[in-house]
Amino acid sequence: MVVRLVVFFAWLVLLGCGDDAGPDPALPDGESQHTPPEEAFEIEEVGRFERGWAMRFLPDGRILVTEKSGGLKLYNLSSRASIVISGLPPVVDAGQGGLGDVAPHPDFESNGLIYLSYVEAGSGGTGAVVIRGRLELSSGSGSLTDIERIWEQRPKVSGDGHFSHRLVFDSERRLYISSGDRQRFEPAQERNGNLGKIIRLNDDGSIPSDNPFYEEGGIAREFWTLGHRNPLGLAFDARGRLLSSEMGPRGGDELNLILRGENYGWPRVSEGDHYDGRSIPAHSTAPEFRAPMVSWNPAISPSSLEIYSGMLREEYRGNAFLGGLSSQALIRVIISGDEAKEVERYPMGTRIREVREGPDGALYLLEDGGTGRLLRLRPRPRS
Repeated sequence: MVVRLVVFFAWLVLLGCGDDAGPDPALPDGESQHTPPEEAFEIEEVGRFERGWAMRFLPDGRILVTEKSGGLKLYNLSSRASIVISGLPPVVDAGQGGLGDVAPHPDFESNGLIYLSYVEAGSGGTGAVVIRGRLELSSGSGSLTDIERIWEQRPKVSGDGHFSHRLVFDSERRLYISSGDRQRFEPAQERNGNLGKIIRLNDDGSIPSDNPFYEEGGIAREFWTLGHRNPLGLAFDARGRLLSSEMGPRGGDELNLILRGENYGWPRVSEGDHYDGRSIPAHSTAPEFRAPMVSWNPAISPSSLEIYSGMLREEYRGNAFLGGLSSQALIRVIISGDEAKEVERYPMGTRIREVREGPDGALYLLEDGGTGRLLRLRPRPRS
């Protein structure tokens, strides 16, 4: 925690103002550089996990890691030892479903609360659920207690894709949840279910009265935005703006600036096509829908999103880093106002499930599937 605070305040000093993220960088001309990762980073394997899906650093530097089959581990980077956390509910582990994201409460140091997303079975099929519980730790063991159900996808449907279920808190302790369209298309535009939406809740699961569709009543009260396909990354930038990385259809992956009450168009518009080859109108044909900051075709299959705020390489600050599944890469994107551009791609030779910045300013990558490695990437100084 001390290291993180030192890094944060040093950054503020360099910027010269505590609430100013600095001027927007110019978007460079030319194509993205494909840089061998060993040229840009010192890379070290620091752990291994069985089908790891998500990770978050706790204030003391330890890492909470979810494993898709249902395991939650507290990992110590110094000792390379894990504590298995007991008390979790059973999860449905099928296709893209399983234990998903983990997020400590912003006041974790005082309340010990963590939030988890996972997939459960019920009437009509499966759906994502978000719970919170208290992380109780003792010497060599840990458990989740006082579990409360915060939110669930509605309706439950058959199939095992597009759960999304990413979690992030804003500075006011509001919880944002990404809810995928479950490969059902039209529900992303409908008001009678929460598929294909980004959700905004209070930290106890209640609904803020300033949500954009609160006056409509019903389930629409929880919507922050709609028209999403499969948003697998959520992160706030230094200005407090929410961004989302989203898997498109065949091509058309997106990085979106998430703005209150906006509609992002799925499945009416996309920068990609259906898998059977049918075309989808582009965002430019329907200006009522919010267009992405940047899109990818061919697809990169973005799995995760982090906005870099560390000091190990100044040019990275404020950049977005995306983990790539089909692209098997770490992807760096410069953001300038409402626009963005991929500027560098690091081929990792394996599917990257998760990317997080550590308190030391390094990037930590979790490989997808099997016994995936946890890698620490320290940016090398530019020569």
